[in-house]
Amino acid sequence: MTNTDPTSPAGLVGPHEMPDAAIAMTDAEGTVTGWTQAAQQLVGYTAAEVAGRSVTHMLPLEDPRRAAAFARQCRARGGWSGTAAVRHRDGHMLRTTLRVSLLRGQDAGIRWLVSVTDIGSLSSGTANGPVRDSLLARAPIGIVVYDPQLRCVWVNDDMERHDGVPRHQRFGYGLKESLPAVEAEALEVVMRQVLESGTTRVHEYRAWPPTDRRREHAFSAWFFCLQGADGTPLGVCSMTVDVTGNTRARERLAILSEASTHIGTTLDVMRTGQELAELAVPLLADHALVDLVESVPFGVEPATRSGMASGRPPLMRRAGVASVDLDVLELPWVREEAVHAHPDSPFAAAVRTGRSYLEPVLDTQSGPWVDHDPVRVRKVRDSGVHSLMVVPIRARRRVLGLALFGRSVEQTPFQEDDLLLAEELVTRAALCLDNALQYARERTAALTLQRDLLPRRVQGGAAVEVASRYVPVDMDHGVGGDWFDVIELSGARVALVVGDVVGHGINAAVTMGRLRTAVRTLADLDLPPDELLSHLDDTVRRLNDDDTDESGPGPAVVGATCLYVVYDPVTRRCTLARAGHPPPLIVGPHGGVTVLDLPPGAPLGLGLGLVPFESVELELAEGSTLAFYSDGLVESRDEDIDVGLRRLGAALAEPGPSLEDMCSRVIEALRSDTPADDVTLLLARTRALEPTRVASWDLPNEPVSVTTARHLAARRLREWGLESLVTSVESIVSELVANAVRHGDGPSRLRLIQHRVLTCEVSDSSTGQPRPGHPHALDEHGRGLRLVAQLSRRWGSRSATDGKVVWAEHDLPSTAAAR
Repeated sequence: MTNTDPTSPAGLVGPHEMPDAAIAMTDAEGTVTGWTQAAQQLVGYTAAEVAGRSVTHMLPLEDPRRAAAFARQCRARGGWSGTAAVRHRDGHMLRTTLRVSLLRGQDAGIRWLVSVTDIGSLSSGTANGPVRDSLLARAPIGIVVYDPQLRCVWVNDDMERHDGVPRHQRFGYGLKESLPAVEAEALEVVMRQVLESGTTRVHEYRAWPPTDRRREHAFSAWFFCLQGADGTPLGVCSMTVDVTGNTRARERLAILSEASTHIGTTLDVMRTGQELAELAVPLLADHALVDLVESVPFGVEPATRSGMASGRPPLMRRAGVASVDLDVLELPWVREEAVHAHPDSPFAAAVRTGRSYLEPVLDTQSGPWVDHDPVRVRKVRDSGVHSLMVVPIRARRRVLGLALFGRSVEQTPFQEDDLLLAEELVTRAALCLDNALQYARERTAALTLQRDLLPRRVQGGAAVEVASRYVPVDMDHGVGGDWFDVIELSGARVALVVGDVVGHGINAAVTMGRLRTAVRTLADLDLPPDELLSHLDDTVRRLNDDDTDESGPGPAVVGATCLYVVYDPVTRRCTLARAGHPPPLIVGPHGGVTVLDLPPGAPLGLGLGLVPFESVELELAEGSTLAFYSDGLVESRDEDIDVGLRRLGAALAEPGPSLEDMCSRVIEALRSDTPADDVTLLLARTRALEPTRVASWDLPNEPVSVTTARHLAARRLREWGLESLVTSVESIVSELVANAVRHGDGPSRLRLIQHRVLTCEVSDSSTGQPRPGHPHALDEHGRGLRLVAQLSRRWGSRSATDGKVVWAEHDLPSTAAAR
């Protein structure tokens, strides 16, 4: 790592950073022999004015005895540092810090290097550098003076402690004899520039001092030109300080800064593990592995002492792999595979204790885990890893996994400060993993709730063939409130429902469940679609009122959209109404896709009941396909909904052998890679009941109609081969017709429908809904409906255009039901 730019970055020394540092060299008696341009700028004297004169000329030491005592003190201590007053050329005094350093020559001669810094300029905003900081703090500074041929002529004792080169091996030689060739050549280039220009320059380099061969050190060197009386260069003086601590601190801060932006970019725990591994290589290690406890990738927190109760370490799953050379690091396990650790290995110990493990020099020759885990040991040996760190990934007193760091290319073993940095990185990753786990737990709960509230299996009975898909939104947005349902109604009819609650998460899922329950309850009343949506709108508004806390600001208003459809396979009539939901699409039996034009209606809970819902009725050809969906299928941030509708129509228009295949094709074609909402699709292909399976008769409003209806029903049942049902169905028909004659004022109608069950319907002109009574022992009223309830699987009534319909269903024999 080198830097020779005079305008070097912060933390390095440049000429603009130390304009007030004056450097002078004197002989053993204190006579000035060398001067710098910076010294001239500080005190005002030129080299010609001070060369050959005592340095005390600039110090306010009028008494010669004080000067002699100061000189003796410097010789005895090998130098001196402190504050002193220095006289400027114009006579005013400068308050300075003064440092006098002893230099030794080849023939036991000595020189003094005097450095002066103006204290008054320290508050002027001038930037600091490592050399200047060392001057002020009296820290060790290595000093070397080179002649114009860049050969060492003077050196202080601190320089040997910096690079380990003894004085006698330095005198008369250049830098190439004491530093690596590349660094020496770069430094010599800088020194020649200093000689030619007379300006100060700085260079940062790295070396391995003998006092700490196990760790590379960083040095910052300040080079300045010493000038004689006539201004000609006498040589170059270098002042060097060890800035390893500062450099490593900067590197540490840089790595941690990278971690804040590169780890935890998503809520995917496996991706977070890979991000940790990739960040560590090569900034900290040559190889990095991240293993997570088996349950973590599935969004489940491990137990406080996961897997250790039995004495065996928990099963891990590899989440991150990074290396400077993956071909060298041949691993027995790759990403997403299960990883087993021997109980006596340092990896198991880190999980068990929750403490980090550092092995600066990795020993793969002995130890229990070496004997019992030969596959892993062989891979480690082959990779050349010689230094290892194992750091547990901990969050809320739980070990979520392990991070392993190794070095093979970098020869410096890991040290304690490397372990501290690794622990900092892992801690940040652990926070991201913990956030992802908490999110996954909440999302799993919401998704489970939503799936439990959705129908597990949809069946369209005799009316429609159905297929459905529900695709949750991606991890960044959470579970939504989409739902669909297929509800079998009386008379072989079916209700098809699709809805979408505004928002995401558990609250949306719970609201969806409440609305789905409300729709099923209202569907049991056999309400027309527009009336059902009106009642559902009231329900949503009541939910909003109930959820509002009067003691403080209420929550955001819950809104939802809904599409409700009723299809009758006997008449092939379809009645539809919607509340702010996207319109359905109809695919004809021979192709052709139509977007049905329905009155949009206001979303549920947001229309304040002021805008009525409207129903539309149409007749569908047998084999038509109705497509219901949520807006997540057709809407995107970058496209208009019309574009999505055209794409949906094109996907539906392609012929397919089955509805299931059509569902899969539509989802694959339209679902975005990054959807912003849940995707719901419900397809229903219409059926039509054969006329031979339906029988109906008009009956006059006379008592004799009861007998007539019994005979007609019995005859048709025998024609259908349902002789076993005659007795019970005759009783049901008798009671229903008798009830119509008794309470109606016009003709009635009897209809039998054979589908999955046998439905008996009697319609009359009365609008009063029948209710089973609880008659007294001698009371004849109310007994008929109680008998109907006992003989049928279920019964009920619904409103009709000109009155009502009372119906009852009876199970078919197994052979008839199979038909």
